[in-house]
Amino acid sequence: MARGWHSPSIDESCASALAQALGVRPLTARLLVRRGVLQADHGHRFLQPKLAELRAPAGIADLQSGIDRMAHALETGQLIGVFGDYDVDGVTSAAVLTSALRALGARVLPRCASRHAGYGFGLAAAEAFLAAGCAFVITADCGTSDHKSIAFLKEKGIDVMVIDHHQVPEGKSAAVALINPHRGDDRFEFKGLASCGLAFYLMAALRSHLRSKNHAAAAAWDPRELLDLVAMGTIADVMPLTDENRVLVSAGLKTLSARTRPGVAALFNVAGLQDPRPVTATDIGFRLAPRLNAAGRLGDAQLALDLLLAVDPAEAERLALLLDEQNRQRQQIQETVLSSALAQVESMIAAGGGRVPWAIVVGDEGWHHGVVGIVAAKLVDKYARPTIVVGFHEGKGRGSARTVAGFNLYQALAASAPHLEVYGGHAAAAGMTVLRDRFEAFRQSFTAHAEQWFGLRPPHSAVEVDAVVSLSELDLACAEELARLGPFGAANSEPILAFENVTIANARVVSGTHLQLTLGQNGAMAEAMGFNMADVAPVAGQVMDVVACFEINDFRGTRRPRLRVKHLLSAAPVGEPS
Repeated sequence: MARGWHSPSIDESCASALAQALGVRPLTARLLVRRGVLQADHGHRFLQPKLAELRAPAGIADLQSGIDRMAHALETGQLIGVFGDYDVDGVTSAAVLTSALRALGARVLPRCASRHAGYGFGLAAAEAFLAAGCAFVITADCGTSDHKSIAFLKEKGIDVMVIDHHQVPEGKSAAVALINPHRGDDRFEFKGLASCGLAFYLMAALRSHLRSKNHAAAAAWDPRELLDLVAMGTIADVMPLTDENRVLVSAGLKTLSARTRPGVAALFNVAGLQDPRPVTATDIGFRLAPRLNAAGRLGDAQLALDLLLAVDPAEAERLALLLDEQNRQRQQIQETVLSSALAQVESMIAAGGGRVPWAIVVGDEGWHHGVVGIVAAKLVDKYARPTIVVGFHEGKGRGSARTVAGFNLYQALAASAPHLEVYGGHAAAAGMTVLRDRFEAFRQSFTAHAEQWFGLRPPHSAVEVDAVVSLSELDLACAEELARLGPFGAANSEPILAFENVTIANARVVSGTHLQLTLGQNGAMAEAMGFNMADVAPVAGQVMDVVACFEINDFRGTRRPRLRVKHLLSAAPVGEPS
C-alpha cells in the first residue's frame, strides 16, 4: 500500500554540511536545500535578509529618464497626477508614489481606477488629469497597454511615465518612461518585482539623485517608510517571495508591525489584529488584503488609497470601517457566485463521466466582475486545474484567471487570443474580455491548451511534502527556527511535513467547522488544528499519516507550537514501503 504523500529526495550530505555551517537543526537544513539553498553564504542571506543586499537599480530600462522627468516636475512645481490600478498592488503602488513625492516636496493628485470604468488607464482618467491641470502623470500597475490614453495626453503636452509589471504587448508606447521588467531591453536581473516594488526602487533612486544635488527634503526623508506598503502589495499580488522580494517583504513586515501609518493601524483594528504580535504574510493575505481589495472589487478603489494616505487617525478609522463593510458585502456576493460556479463545474464533471476537465472555464450572466478572481482561486484550490471565471453583462463578459504551479496563464490566453476581445496580466493571474457568442469556442481552445500542457496525464495524486518528521522533533524552538524560513508565499511555500503512523489520541470539533486534535507517536505528543476539517474527523485511537505545517500559535499572548493539519491520510501498514 503506497502512502498518500511523496517527498522528493535531496542531497543529505549537503544538508548535513549546511546544518553545521549555519548552526541550525537538520530539519531546517533539509528545508533550505529543498529551496535551492546549498551554500552557507546563501543560507546566511536567506535566514537574515537585509536591505543592504538589494541589488542596485542599474539595468532598469528608462530609469534615468523617469528620474529626470520627476526631478523636473519637482524643480518647477508641476502638479503630478498619480493613477493606480484597482487591486492592492495598484493601490499600494499609488500610495508609495504619492507618499514619496509629497515627502520630497511635490504637489500630487492621487487617483485610483474604478472597476466600472474597466481595467487600465482609460481615456476618462486621462481627461480628468488634463482637466485638473496636471503637467505630468505616473501610472502604477497599469499603462503598459494603454497606448491610446498616453498618446492623447502627449498630444496635449502632458508626459506620462508608466510603472507596471504586466506583459508588454507589441507597439511602441508614447510614455516618456516605461518602467517594466518585461521589456526586452530591461537588464535588471530580478524580474519578479510587483509594481509597488518597482515604485519603491524608483523613489529610492530619485531620492539618491536629489541628495546628490543637496536637496533638503531628500536628505531628511527615509524611503524605508514605504516598505509596509510594498509588503502588502507584493504579497497580495502573489509575487515570488525570493531575491529582492524576500528582502523587501521581510523588512516591510517589520514596518507593518510598528503600525505607524494611521491608515494601516485603522485597518489592523477592523481586521481584528489589535494584539502587538509581529505581522505575518498570512495576516496580509487573509486579513488586510481582502479589505483593501474590497473597494476595487465592488467599484471604486479610491477609498482604499485614501485610507493608506490618511494622516488623521479619526479619518483613517472612518475609512477603515467603510472598507470593512464593503468587504462583508463582497463576501456575500462571492458566496453566491461561488455556489453557481461550483454547480457548473460539477455538471461538467458529471457530463465527462466523473473526470475533471483539463481546464475550468465557467461564466454566467450577472456574476459580479469584482469577485470572479477570488472564485477562480477557490476553484483552483478545489480542483487543481487552471481556471477562468467570467461574469457577463448584456453579452459581454469580463473574466479573471488563476492557475496551478507551472501553467502560464498569459501564454495560454495568447494561444486563445482569436476568441478574445482583450486580455492581459502575467503568468500567475490574468484577465480577459470575451463576448458571449465566442465563449464556448474560447473554452474549447483554452481547455485544449491545458490538455496539451498536462501531457494527457492527470496531475500526481499524492501530496508532495518537504520532509518526513517525527513528533519528537517538535518543540517551540523548532517552530521558531522554521519561521525564519518565512515570509511564506509564492515560490517560498510554508514547509509541508509528513508524520507517519500517528495515533489520534483525541479529536473534537470546535466552532462547528474546525478539528482540534491531540496526536501521539512513540511516546511524543503534539497539539494540532485542522481548519474547516470537521467533516473528516477521525476516531480516537485511529492510526493515520498526518500532513501538516508546524507553526507558533500566538493566542492571548501565549506562544505555543502547533501543527496545522493539511491532510489526514490512511497509514500504510508497518513495514510496507512508502
